Amino acid sequence: MKIEDYLNISPYSLSKRDKRKFLISELNKLTQIHYEGSTEYKSILDSYNKNFFNYDNYESFYPMPVRLFKEFDIKTCKSEEVLKVLTSSGTTSQKVSKIFLDKETSGLQTNALVKIMQTYLGKERLPMLIIDSKSIFKDRKQFSARGAGILGLSNFGRDHTYVLDEHMNLDEGLIKDFLNKHGNKKFLIFGFTFMVREYLYQEAINKKLKIDLSNGILIHSGGWKKLVEKAVTNEVFRSDLNEIFSLRSIHDFYGMVEQVGSIFVECEYSFLHAPIFSDILARDPITHKVLKFGQKGLLQVLSILPRSYPGHSLLSEDIGTIYGEDDCKCGRAGKYFKVHGRLPKSEVRGCSDTHASEVVTNK
Repeated sequence: MKIEDYLNISPYSLSKRDKRKFLISELNKLTQIHYEGSTEYKSILDSYNKNFFNYDNYESFYPMPVRLFKEFDIKTCKSEEVLKVLTSSGTTSQKVSKIFLDKETSGLQTNALVKIMQTYLGKERLPMLIIDSKSIFKDRKQFSARGAGILGLSNFGRDHTYVLDEHMNLDEGLIKDFLNKHGNKKFLIFGFTFMVREYLYQEAINKKLKIDLSNGILIHSGGWKKLVEKAVTNEVFRSDLNEIFSLRSIHDFYGMVEQVGSIFVECEYSFLHAPIFSDILARDPITHKVLKFGQKGLLQVLSILPRSYPGHSLLSEDIGTIYGEDDCKCGRAGKYFKVHGRLPKSEVRGCSDTHASEVVTNK
């Protein structure tokens, strides 16, 4: 089966056995491709003096630390084949990752994202409220992680309405007009977690606004560090939005610019799910030993989508727990897990957390 055929399968439909067989085969191919195409990746693997090819399990694939994309321009494709460059979130004092995408990788990532989101939103493009400002788009060739996230989710919407101005002030009139036009049917809302809380929820509280979002589906992401510091957990976040806006359909997702398209979306039971073209492991932060289900560890993310750069097996800086596989109550096959936060002393990287840090710094 070709990867294009594989992407036509329902993203949560394959059992553990069938999924692993295909993914391991593809991951072995990608390791060989990136080894031959990237001098930096070849040097890393060669330094271990091991045979990194033809593995029969996930655990053996070398997890390249995501931090290396901050230090080096690592790509497999030729420079003239680069379609666009994605950059990670980061404050002005931080280095950012640079991810080089060619036409093939960009297409695969887009198709994967479509397949995932259609299981939550349906195939029809929905009217879309965006809790952000249009000013995020400054360079159409080089996007920040925040801009790339908005652009990716915008493909599932129509009548895109950005409700924040360039100073992050909420435009109440735009929301009112949007709801008058679309509020009686299903519509899509997208925003990064901190921004939804700070610029939508908090503004509605402060100004005592009455906004009915009961027909909305909120997709949000971007990190919880700054909200958890304010005692705003996922449960509190969901409960408060339901109370103020009558908003019940709320889905967080976990992803990173280093593996765009390979996102893990939250189900009705608040678990993140691995689709058929991605998988996840938890490793001990010290020994890197793969942990059992139920044990908290450092997350390794695997994806068969990156072709233009060696991002198929990455060691994140996020701590999480994998709770099981193929047996979540929501009915979706694959591993399901939760993310608890970042490694102690690791820099703030999530889109929401980065923006929150900038807000605090500038005050």
